[in-house]
Amino acid sequence: MKIKLFDLKSQSLGEISLPSSVFESKISLSLIAQAVRVYLHNQRKARAKAKSRSEVRGTTKKMWAQKGTGRARHGSAKAPIFVGGGVAQGPSGKQNYKLKLSKTMRRKALRSLLSQFALEKNIISIDKLSSLVPKTKTAANLIKNLRQKDENLAKSKKIAIITSAPKAKVKRAFSNLPFVTLLNLKSLSVYALSRQNFLIFSPKAIKLLSKNES
Repeated sequence: MKIKLFDLKSQSLGEISLPSSVFESKISLSLIAQAVRVYLHNQRKARAKAKSRSEVRGTTKKMWAQKGTGRARHGSAKAPIFVGGGVAQGPSGKQNYKLKLSKTMRRKALRSLLSQFALEKNIISIDKLSSLVPKTKTAANLIKNLRQKDENLAKSKKIAIITSAPKAKVKRAFSNLPFVTLLNLKSLSVYALSRQNFLIFSPKAIKLLSKNES
């Protein structure tokens, strides 16, 4: 499978091949959804905390006499059935929401999602991205000109630019564009990619990705 290759002036340089081991894998939407769910669960923190009857502040005096009142017997005003009492079976603040996904499944989910982007022709590559002039205006003009060259990019509202490693010039150029997400091979995840409509790779990132995923 091949994708379009452009230079920093939005001029076509032909095409570049995508490694079939990564971008032509079997697409599993259920595995992608599972990877996203595991990621979101692992971001969740146990912040909710309710006091039990042993933690509520108040008197320990018995509510009323055990017998002779005609009412049900109660030993404490801290019981959950009373206003101001403790919470029965409330959150303790120690809940564990962590889920696990094996390394093999994570790789398969990532390959699956990348293959879907490739199948839908929502990937292009830009040569020498690290040489880009670090100005927002330059980056905005680059995307604007590329939108005129690619129909799918023109319709995309969320674009990810993926480099082999963090690049200072690329970050300075694109960080102020709200529709652009900057990723590199270390920060690449199924969740991050699932939030995008279009991917722009550097040629080096594609090359290294095939090695890392092999």
